[in-house]
Amino acid sequence: MRTLYIVRHAKSSWADVGMRDFDRPLNERGLHDAPKMARLFSARNEAVDLLVSSPANRAISTARFFAGELGNAAVQEEQGIYLADVRTLMSIIGKLPDTANHVMIFGHNPGLSELVEHLADGRLGDLPTCAIVRIDLQVESWQEVVTGTGTMAWWDTPKKD
Repeated sequence: MRTLYIVRHAKSSWADVGMRDFDRPLNERGLHDAPKMARLFSARNEAVDLLVSSPANRAISTARFFAGELGNAAVQEEQGIYLADVRTLMSIIGKLPDTANHVMIFGHNPGLSELVEHLADGRLGDLPTCAIVRIDLQVESWQEVVTGTGTMAWWDTPKKD
């Protein structure tokens, strides 16, 4: 069995209208929510072998909060996650190393929300910022992941109590 944690980046700033989308930083709420969700996830005592993130500032910043909380030294950046559609995300998942059983991916909507529906028929709608979804995959290899091979085990958001 494989476990995929899907994390949408924390809330980002639109304050500088001239800034490229790729470079947008986390805003005040994002800087609050990312460490909060990282702590909540860490308290679950779930294994994570690999963290993979879009290199966009808001996504990699969110991933680094999780890496720090989980004791993972590095976050692998994957350019293809930035603004990826579900087809691209499935391709990236299929290329994950089989040495990693539990992978956390940080990225963007609408691709991540579509990925949840694609893998596990999880009808959550648009994932809120800094939401985490756990998908259990009944496969031996990441290459075997196809539509419907997952089950949504749980999900959490900064506003969920």
